Amino acid sequence: MKRFLFLFLLIVVLGTVSTPTPPVRAESGASFTSLNPTVQPLIPAPVAIRIDDYTGPAHLIVFDSRARFAGAFPLTVSDGQGWVEVTPRGALGAHWAALFTADGQMVANGTLYRLEAETTLRSGVAGYDRLYPTVRQFMAADRLSYLLDGQPVAGYRSPDSPLLWLRDHYYQNRAFRYFENDLRSLPEAFARVQAADGSLPDFLARPEWGIPAFRTPVEADVEYLFVQLIFETWQVTGDTEWMLRMLPAAQRAIDYTMRDPLRWDATLGLVKRPFTIDTWDFEYGSPMVNPNNGELGPRHWIDEQTKWGIFHGDNTGLAAALHALALMEEAAGQRDLAAVRRIIATDLMTRLNALSWNGRFYTHHVKLVPYDVPGVDEANQLSLSNAIALNRGVLTETQGRAIIAEYLRRLNDPNRIAFAEWYSIDPPFPAGAFGMNGRLGERPGEYVNGGVMPLVGGELARGAFRYGYEAYGFNILQRYIDLIERTGATYLWYYPTGGIAPVNEFLPTDGWGSSAMLGALIEGAAGIEDRYIGFQSVTLSPRWSADPIHEIRDVYAVARYAASDGYVAYQWRLTPASNLQPARLELTATGSGESFRLRLLLPSNTEPSIVLLNDSPLPVQIEQIGFSRYLVIDATGPIINVAATLKPRR
Repeated sequence: MKRFLFLFLLIVVLGTVSTPTPPVRAESGASFTSLNPTVQPLIPAPVAIRIDDYTGPAHLIVFDSRARFAGAFPLTVSDGQGWVEVTPRGALGAHWAALFTADGQMVANGTLYRLEAETTLRSGVAGYDRLYPTVRQFMAADRLSYLLDGQPVAGYRSPDSPLLWLRDHYYQNRAFRYFENDLRSLPEAFARVQAADGSLPDFLARPEWGIPAFRTPVEADVEYLFVQLIFETWQVTGDTEWMLRMLPAAQRAIDYTMRDPLRWDATLGLVKRPFTIDTWDFEYGSPMVNPNNGELGPRHWIDEQTKWGIFHGDNTGLAAALHALALMEEAAGQRDLAAVRRIIATDLMTRLNALSWNGRFYTHHVKLVPYDVPGVDEANQLSLSNAIALNRGVLTETQGRAIIAEYLRRLNDPNRIAFAEWYSIDPPFPAGAFGMNGRLGERPGEYVNGGVMPLVGGELARGAFRYGYEAYGFNILQRYIDLIERTGATYLWYYPTGGIAPVNEFLPTDGWGSSAMLGALIEGAAGIEDRYIGFQSVTLSPRWSADPIHEIRDVYAVARYAASDGYVAYQWRLTPASNLQPARLELTATGSGESFRLRLLLPSNTEPSIVLLNDSPLPVQIEQIGFSRYLVIDATGPIINVAATLKPRR
């Protein structure tokens, strides 16, 4: 092997790999040819071998486009002809190979094939396998692009507004990261209109309609979402130079949130906002006159009647953004500042938990000045950002499991009327509590005042997979798939009894909810999570054995960022026990990154007896979350083959 590596490094120095070429024969009469010039990860690729006047063993040694060893494949040549199936692994791009005879002589070398990847799921369950192309089709109708100040901007719009709102775009990136190439133009456009104090508008200008960029004054979440969007754009593109250019804008945004008295309560050390329904943009009270056009409508503006309080979602979001900002600052060499950000995030969550956590979930709105809200039990109100908090990386395991248990309790409530427990808020406010001058949301069960929202279901499902309620996660996914397959559409919200809002007010291609559900499928069920940027460090937690309806035994999954070469792929297989052999759990994985944490969900009532990584035995390491048990293995890529023999658990 040392000789192979030496020869390979010599060829790299000479530039063979950097410029793909047809196979170069070290001697006349030897060559190899992939039957498929372009291959997919882990899908066997047949390769024809020719070594004239030779019969005997041979080896084809393969390296990926980053010069990493990607496999050695033995074969037998008979009368000068042979073939071998190569398993493509490693970084995308042109892969190089060298062909050796039994005496160690290299008889041919050169480019073997080009490895490409696209986001794919093949589980054998049609609904799961169709969800990605279905969501991609929905979101194609939500993409909006135009020239703004002479520069193109592209993003994903809200189902109820033909504008590019930062929050709607950000939340939809759970899905569009896998197929969208223009990720930078929208955060850049927001950075260009960032105010001197660090604040940002809710949505960008639409010049051809005469609509300027605007900040709804009651909103307190725009800045932390801007930071998250910059981080996740960097995560997907891997463009560190771009991130460093955007970093000062992200830092100004966080500083604004934590310094401006309109957003920050210095006494409590928490983000404050007017009394809105969760993260939405209208506050409690009678309708008010729009100061811009004189029309009566929702309370978007702050005045002497504004009632202030602490909303949990603003603070879990800020804590998550502080952790993301710390990662960016570390990459910029600002390690001391990054450490401070993490301390602030931890302290913020401590204060929030002391104020808002009620033991089951976060209280919707903690008032700074007490007052009554007639007609609703506020202590029992469960609002949508509890589900979002499950996936922000700031909860304890106890908190995460408690929130999910509360949603399950409401799902199983015999008095439940709603067709799903994906409530915007439950119970809703009585009619007129939020004066909308007749607009949707004024009555209970409408819009964010108690409507059922797939975006909540998607976040809840992803959290259920994360916190040991895997069967519940699959249950939510299946119910959403059934919902969209009945009508071929998906809406931002539904009436509790299943009716839809007036079709002229909401697109039937809700990208927010559908992308949240896709996130639950890819990151939850398939268990593919990027721990840093570009899948350099990835966690794989395939949870297919927990599906309560389908017996899933063999899954091929690929997640690929369209705007970069970052990807990960795996083949998961569960073989049940028989009279002839014990149960067996296998995972073959590869990707563009180096570091893999493998978390293999063990089928109930089993435990591993023998664990092999690339044919070498490993000690058994188990992680337990609730009643779920995971076999945990740390590995480096690009070659990963795990085989675990299972036995009944005593």
